Amino acid sequence: MPDGPRLTFLGRLFILLFIAGCAWGAYLLFAYHWSSSKSAATGPANLVPSGIGEVEIGVAYGTEKQRWLEWALGEFKKTEQGKKIQVDLIPMGSLEGAQAILAGDKRINVWSPASSLYLDVFRQDWELKYNAKPVLRQKELALTPMVFVFWQERFDAFSKKFSEVSFRSIEQAVHEPGGWQGIANQPDWGLFKFGHTHPNQSNSGLATLYLMLCEFCGKIKNVGLNDVVNPSFGTWMASLESGVSGLSNSTGNMMRDMVLRGPSSYDALFVYENVAIDYLKSAQGRWGDLHVIYPRLNLWNDNPYCILDAPWSSADQKRAASLFLDFLMSDQVQRAALDHGFLPGNLNIPVKAPDSPFVRYESAGLKIEVGSVGEPPKAEVINNLLGLWQRTSGNR
Repeated sequence: MPDGPRLTFLGRLFILLFIAGCAWGAYLLFAYHWSSSKSAATGPANLVPSGIGEVEIGVAYGTEKQRWLEWALGEFKKTEQGKKIQVDLIPMGSLEGAQAILAGDKRINVWSPASSLYLDVFRQDWELKYNAKPVLRQKELALTPMVFVFWQERFDAFSKKFSEVSFRSIEQAVHEPGGWQGIANQPDWGLFKFGHTHPNQSNSGLATLYLMLCEFCGKIKNVGLNDVVNPSFGTWMASLESGVSGLSNSTGNMMRDMVLRGPSSYDALFVYENVAIDYLKSAQGRWGDLHVIYPRLNLWNDNPYCILDAPWSSADQKRAASLFLDFLMSDQVQRAALDHGFLPGNLNIPVKAPDSPFVRYESAGLKIEVGSVGEPPKAEVINNLLGLWQRTSGNR
């Protein structure tokens, strides 16, 4: 029989190249799986992401965590990832940040408000504008409740007049004839001065309104529109708000003013617990001790870190934002969050250790168990509560 067709030199070369290509592909596949397993073992904070070059991201955050985030960013810059990723911290009131994002502020790739209280409203507004979900990834960084914080001397005098510190007793105090003269026979102290932040700009101001509502209707769950539109609540809230001293857009700045200027600026504030903790030591060296009191009905401020799925954020920016989040959740950084008065979002960090601020400042009224805590209400409750405040408070 005649011999069959023989392979030419080019044919043999093609087959050799094909086999070599298959071998190289198998090697790459093996290397990828090995790298992935190593990444899972060591954690993302220890690896430099391949395929990501120099990138810049903006994080709009509530100033209640400014000291902690600025420290964390300094540590991040020391890592291999931090040398490639430039993080711009943009201090904004929580609601102010949401409004900036909705207006198309292209500097912002991450929104980290003080709590999820306004998140449902933000989602609805975003979906109405873009017909898409706004958040790609979200995680709770750290938790803190709301507290009243008094100068210790003023708290002692207040407690002799009123049975408890509450929004009802605060409302009575701001309208007490003669101010501190009527409260504690201290005419030199002037009027009773109480402050909270601006509800339209700062999450703590919005939380103040919501907890006023909860106290008035006597519940922390299932708060609805019927509670907001109760005429008696609107009248009472307007009375309390008429005696509020100033409306800062920043909880941190307001607390700083209290400690900087002393009782001449504020007798008491309603702020995040961590902000009060951050200033306890500073106050001792200036005007005396501060005292913390927890409302009977409270709210967790969970400081969510929301990576935006915004049209102006590139894939590298979204990835870089996720890597910075992983760093913030690491044990080292979460221990520092505890030092700044937060309950860490990382459950590996104990909060009752001897060096914990909750142990060191227990005499100032700090406690870990804060009583009845509710969940954020629906967007319609928040929107109507803000609308009621704007009407009754003269659109301040």
